[in-house]
Order: sequence, then C-alpha cells, then structure tokens
Amino acid sequence: MSSLQWWSVIDVALFIGGLAVFLFILGSQLKKVGSNLEESADLVWQIKEDAEKIAPGLTSINTTGRVVAGALPLLSGMGEAIVVGATFVHEEHVADGVNRPAMGTRRSRMMEAVGADQD
Repeated sequence: MSSLQWWSVIDVALFIGGLAVFLFILGSQLKKVGSNLEESADLVWQIKEDAEKIAPGLTSINTTGRVVAGALPLLSGMGEAIVVGATFVHEEHVADGVNRPAMGTRRSRMMEAVGADQD
C-alpha cells in the first residue's frame, strides 16, 4: 500500500470517529431536551385539568362582570356629582418667620466634637 492509501484510511477513520463523537453529544443533548419536553407536557396536562375544574364557575363570573360593567356609567356620574361640591381650594399662607421650638435651640455636643462652629 502506498502512503496515499494509508492517509486515506486514516482520514476515513478520523472522520468516522469524529462523526461518532458528534452523534454521541447530539444524542445526549436531545435526551435532555426530550426529558424537558416530557416535564413540560406533564405541566400542560395539569393546567388543563385545573382549567376544567374552573370552567363551570366562569359563567357566574362573567354574569357578575356584566352587572358591574353595566353599573359603571351610573357610578361614574354619581362620583362626578360628589366631586363638584367637594373640590379643595388651596389658600396661600405666608409664614412670618422661621418656626423655633418653645424650649429654644438644641445644641449637640457631637458638633463640638467634630469642630463645627454653632452660633
């Protein structure tokens, strides 16, 4: 056999080995995806079962929602009538000076400790 034939055999063997490694990695990743999809399917079936339990009460909820939606224009009109008479008017108040506590100005010893002047 010539060297070209040996290199061809080595190339084919390396190609098959690389393909085997690639397929092994791909298979393991697909198994992980498959297990995640199986868990997701179980969750979807659980949600479907929970939704089937809720479905009979939806007609009652929808009926109550229609009643409330029908009353909203009336409630809005009543609210606007109440607000018209209860509007707050802010009056300007001018202070004649700075408010001081009745006991006088407090002095902190901490300010003297850090060297701040208090006059």
